Amino acid sequence: PGGPLDLPRTLRANLAHIRRREDGRVEVVPERPVFRTRTARRNDWRLILVVDVSASMETSVVWSALTAAILGGAPMLSTHFLTFSTQVADLTGLVADPLSLLLEVKVGGGTHIAAGLAHARSLVTVPDRALVVVVSDFEEGAAVEGLLAEVGALVSAGVRLLGCAAPAHGGTPRYSVPVTRRLVAAGMPVAALGPLSLARWVGAQVRGAAR
Repeated sequence: PGGPLDLPRTLRANLAHIRRREDGRVEVVPERPVFRTRTARRNDWRLILVVDVSASMETSVVWSALTAAILGGAPMLSTHFLTFSTQVADLTGLVADPLSLLLEVKVGGGTHIAAGLAHARSLVTVPDRALVVVVSDFEEGAAVEGLLAEVGALVSAGVRLLGCAAPAHGGTPRYSVPVTRRLVAAGMPVAALGPLSLARWVGAQVRGAAR
């Protein structure tokens, strides 16, 4: 009931209980099985992708879905996928199937990044093990002060933030320079990254916290 069998720990705990079979092979008798507890998941890292699906972001949505599928298979990493225009949708259950994920995405409408970040903040349970990545052109349609307030709340809680200007048509990133400058000043670095570079950033955050 607590979780799946933890095979490495089970083997270590039962090395004293071994027997030799008739064919000469040695086997471990698992008299004390060890299971992973569900509470151990609190020690995992949570990656929350917050993806802009306004009309100008169609190419970036495909990039984001593929990236989520790749990172979703990483051990000790729980990946969430949120989309936003003027409304927020949680499509986390489809992360393992990028095609189904893309079919559910509704592209179009305005841009309310602050709403996406507010929803992401509600998913954070262990702030120092949470990564929030915003994929957007950062053309905020609502008041920028609300966006900066959400960034400030996440940063002050200890959440690691990254703004990602994903490639538009032709591979050239497009983003609002004035807004991104204010986001950087508030504690959210902004960069134009490919999937591999983003994966490296995620790995660097996890390794850095482990030191």
